[in-house]
Amino acid sequence: MPTAVSSMGWLEALVDSPGASGLYTYRIPVEIMVSEGDIISVPFGTQQVGAIAIRLLAHAPEGLTPSSIKPIEAVINTTLFTKEYWTALNRVADYYQTPFIRVLKAALPPGLLSRSQRRVRLRQSLSAEKMAALMTGRGFSRSAVKLIEVLQSSPTGDYSWQYLKQQIKAPRKTGTATQALSALQRCGWVESYLAPPRSPSAQKRQAVLLTSSEPLDPLSQRQQAILIGLQQAGGELWLSDALQQLQTTSKTLKKMAEAGVLVIEPREILRAGSHSTAQPDQPKSLTADQALALETLHKLKGYAEALLHGVTGSGKTEVYLQAIAPVLQAQKSALVLVPEIGLTPQLTDRFRSRFGQQVCVYHSGLSEGERYDTWRQMLRGGAQVIIGTRSAVFAPLPNLGMIILDEEHDSSFKQDRPMPCYHARQVARWRSQLEGCPLVLGSATPSLETWVRFLGGLLHYLALPQRVHARSLPPVELVDMRKELHEGNRTIFSRLLKKALEEMLETGGQGILFIHRRGHSSFVSCRSCGQPIECPNCDVSLSFHQTHREGRAHLKCHYCGYSKPHPEVCPQCLSPYLKTFGSGTQRVVNDLAKYLPQARCIRFDSDTTRNKGAHRALLARFASGEADLLVGTQMLTKGIDLPQVTLVGVIAADGLLFMPDYRASERAFQTMTQVAGRAGRGEHPGRVIVQTYSPEHAAIEALVRPDAAGKYGEFLQQELSDRADLQYPPYGRLVLLRISGLEERATENAAGRLGHKLEAMSSEGTEHYSVLGPVPAPIYRVARRYRWHILLKLTPGSALPPLSRLRPPKDISLTIDVDPLNLS
Repeated sequence: MPTAVSSMGWLEALVDSPGASGLYTYRIPVEIMVSEGDIISVPFGTQQVGAIAIRLLAHAPEGLTPSSIKPIEAVINTTLFTKEYWTALNRVADYYQTPFIRVLKAALPPGLLSRSQRRVRLRQSLSAEKMAALMTGRGFSRSAVKLIEVLQSSPTGDYSWQYLKQQIKAPRKTGTATQALSALQRCGWVESYLAPPRSPSAQKRQAVLLTSSEPLDPLSQRQQAILIGLQQAGGELWLSDALQQLQTTSKTLKKMAEAGVLVIEPREILRAGSHSTAQPDQPKSLTADQALALETLHKLKGYAEALLHGVTGSGKTEVYLQAIAPVLQAQKSALVLVPEIGLTPQLTDRFRSRFGQQVCVYHSGLSEGERYDTWRQMLRGGAQVIIGTRSAVFAPLPNLGMIILDEEHDSSFKQDRPMPCYHARQVARWRSQLEGCPLVLGSATPSLETWVRFLGGLLHYLALPQRVHARSLPPVELVDMRKELHEGNRTIFSRLLKKALEEMLETGGQGILFIHRRGHSSFVSCRSCGQPIECPNCDVSLSFHQTHREGRAHLKCHYCGYSKPHPEVCPQCLSPYLKTFGSGTQRVVNDLAKYLPQARCIRFDSDTTRNKGAHRALLARFASGEADLLVGTQMLTKGIDLPQVTLVGVIAADGLLFMPDYRASERAFQTMTQVAGRAGRGEHPGRVIVQTYSPEHAAIEALVRPDAAGKYGEFLQQELSDRADLQYPPYGRLVLLRISGLEERATENAAGRLGHKLEAMSSEGTEHYSVLGPVPAPIYRVARRYRWHILLKLTPGSALPPLSRLRPPKDISLTIDVDPLNLS
């Protein structure tokens, strides 16, 4: 995209506002320099909002008089788009049927495109007593009194209108917040105003810099020593470091600044996105398979796609590291994508040990300032490695030399909502094509889509069939839980698993217990009336949570977050006989305390890893030997390297096998293979025990086969045959339309009208597809919103209809998910 700079004229901009559609024209003031691709602040209605400069114009458009065109307010950030990057964003917008402004918001760090905010502030500084007396005399409502009290409690005397409305939730007879504000505005005691957008800004820190000037006055012996120390430090130190290292004071340094031999000024400092203590290391010696894979990667020139298919523990990360080294030497950048934030600490440590400060992280777990700083550092180009999750695929690296997707099969790379519902693997492929660099897909269990591309000769196949140091893959032992039940064992632990845990504890080993759910139990039901306790906002049962055996139990919805204490009696029939069903991580930990009280446990799921740095802290505690068992969900399956783990137990495999999804078998096999691969990665051999009520299931039978490559190929062949019969991906294409609204009948009617419109478009246009639905979503109501689905089935290569033109009613939400992985 061209970046011609202009200091006068007009431009067309994409405006970030719910009421905006298409491009809007603005005037460029003489004093402002703006380029295409700049992020700007513009007036829109009564707001001041963020926008992106799309096209510069030499003349005002026909039909518009120059005086009627509003001027832009400011340039927030200068041009960030290369031509290739701009093209990639446009492809995302076109393919995923998403307005371009939404794609931009997904690509940019949070807050860079922001809206003005309505705020309310006090206009008169009266004491609380005097204000109360005046208000009482004039008969103000209790809501007005409350509004004044809240504003007086603010250190700045103002709050956002949204916050004030939340604080004044009074009964209607006492007056609404809006009525209270109007009354106080008429008196001139408060005013409402629009605060301009606040975008992230650079963080600055005072620095001391040496100058080449001769001193105006002779320096003392102490001042000369400070100058020598500053010269030895490279002529530049942060002020706090200078005070400590040079053993001086701010007063002394200011005197030297007045003498002209140094300056003290603010300098930009980048906020770190990771605090790694990794020690430097050197490239490891490679196995023959690793060396062959690396040699192939080094030969790849321009765009090429490679599948690095390596069993768990085969050393894929070392291949990544050595493949990236020459990329950095050529002053290019590398982008490494991982499926979960939990993977970034360990992977970042490995990469920083090898490449030092050239490595940055970028994901949603960072603060707004950290993401902004990392994003700006990417724009500078040069040799750097960016490690991030799905959203990092939009990293604006101007000189990409390689893209790597680790665990490429993982469904976390696909965004379900909000739009754009993109898959990072597809976007990475487009970026590799446009930038002319290799794309490496790494996995022990490649996705069916990638496997079909391999079978079709569309990518290079690199195999790592053996673990490093010739360590063997752990054998998988099955336990038929039906037999356990028939023989009187009603606990969640089979006798084989319990015995293996006891032996592990006796030998001082460590283990992992995997279960696919967090919480204690899936749901709570009354044994008298049979009614489960459900969420009032969603059509799902509340999950039972209890952090430890003596802890207070509560019920929680995993969809909207609603929570309440566990009731003493059934809400329907008042029976005291309530029973929990199903199992989660909390129950596993609680039952371990009951049956194996000597075992020390750490729970590793989304409940325990919410706080920043929690992933790293929990894994560090486990690696240092603070616990014997790590109990967790699918976070445990993704690339975690814990050499001391010798035992892995899968508590309830059936929860993975029978999900209402055509991908359930593929995902179950991938998940169990990955978690099994955590065992036996160190000096001691591993052992895997899988508990199931369905040992004859195809995914389970493939899992226990000793030949890793053979069992995977055979399993995939059967899966592909089943998919072909149903014309499901990769032998067909799907598009899922999710319709939701607060009113049940209005949502159903809107879904029906959209369904009829889609059928008419298919029969009248050149794009032919099958329309399935509309039907109620598998979970009909979430967060008080009623949900309907329409599924489109297309043949491979078929063009999508112009779905982005569909306009649902004002209060109805429509999400278009192209190539969905989640049909719920």
